[in-house]
Amino acid sequence: MLTTRSVSGSSQSPRSPSSQPYLSVSVTDPVKLGNGVQAYISYRVITKTNFTEYQGPEKIVIRRYSDFVWLRDRLFEKYKGVFIPPLPEKSAVEKFRFSAEFIEMRRQALDVFVNRIASHHELQQSEDLRTFLQADEETMERLRFHETGIFKKKPADLMQIFKDVQSKVSDVVLGKEKPVEESNPEYEKLKHYIFELENHLAEAQKHAYRLVKRHRELGQSLSDFGKAAKLLGACEGNALGKAFTELGAKSEALSIRLQKEAHQLLMNFEEPLKDYVRAVQSIKATIAERANAFRQQCELAETIKLKEINLEKLMLTRSDRVGEAEHEYKELKAEGEEASRRFETMVRLMNEEIVRFQEQKTIDMGIAFHEFAKGQARLANSIADAWRSLLPKLETCSSA
Repeated sequence: MLTTRSVSGSSQSPRSPSSQPYLSVSVTDPVKLGNGVQAYISYRVITKTNFTEYQGPEKIVIRRYSDFVWLRDRLFEKYKGVFIPPLPEKSAVEKFRFSAEFIEMRRQALDVFVNRIASHHELQQSEDLRTFLQADEETMERLRFHETGIFKKKPADLMQIFKDVQSKVSDVVLGKEKPVEESNPEYEKLKHYIFELENHLAEAQKHAYRLVKRHRELGQSLSDFGKAAKLLGACEGNALGKAFTELGAKSEALSIRLQKEAHQLLMNFEEPLKDYVRAVQSIKATIAERANAFRQQCELAETIKLKEINLEKLMLTRSDRVGEAEHEYKELKAEGEEASRRFETMVRLMNEEIVRFQEQKTIDMGIAFHEFAKGQARLANSIADAWRSLLPKLETCSSA
């Protein structure tokens, strides 16, 4: 399998589209539609592929954020054990929701999301992905409204789920029920790694946010200082005034440079870190699914044992309920075997997924930190060159 777009969303050229399979997806052209609380952003999703399952070599559709949510939810329900790529958060703050910067961040994150799916050896075969990339808007709207499952439950239903979970936790804490947990050293190691990684990534992202903020604040301060210095220069009207004016101009130029670098820092450093925080949270959701599958397997095994004991008693007493009990036992045993197969498949997939995740994380984090260092070096050189060019004129004024 070869995709013409990496998981980070950067384009790559296929060696030979005619002979080697490729699937390239681009999320472009965000447009605001509607007004007030009904307003939303639509995106043009362009797919280029030579996969025979698709309708043609190129398809362009219009999608909104809720369509991406639909795809994520469908994949999460169907591909147990696979780390489903995360979606960017939905901003609830009206004044930020339609800002140019937020829209571009969202577009970039959605592009990364869909390309991670398109480049995944299992997820790229999904019928739901093909539907998402090819269906018309009316079909997608109909699919969204007919979706079922936890992601589409009413608030009252969700509250009941949370209460059930809370009750279960309370039973465990009070000793009424012992938790059924998987005792596997490798699995424990994986959980420890993921929880530690989430903490460290979140901490790094928090400080990256502060760096972006500091760059913007320094840029604004330089802009304000530049205006003040130019006004001061206009008052003087001599060599000192000219030096002040040039100082103000340099400050304003550096302010623009800092604001641009802050934006680059946001998009190429803070956002990738934030995206990996979301990715780890997605992995934690898969871990929770694995824990649930293990509990179901254990509970079925216990029930099967009880049914087997009951069947043996009925057979000894030659009860007329033997046939019915035997049928129930066979059905339950088949269900238990299926649960065991599902759990084993989930374990196998998670083992493969964590290797793939770590390999991709190494690449993506390497790029992010390289871009960060390169940007900081570029900015430092620009600042040093700007101030250095002013030194001779300022020295002349100070020695006059």
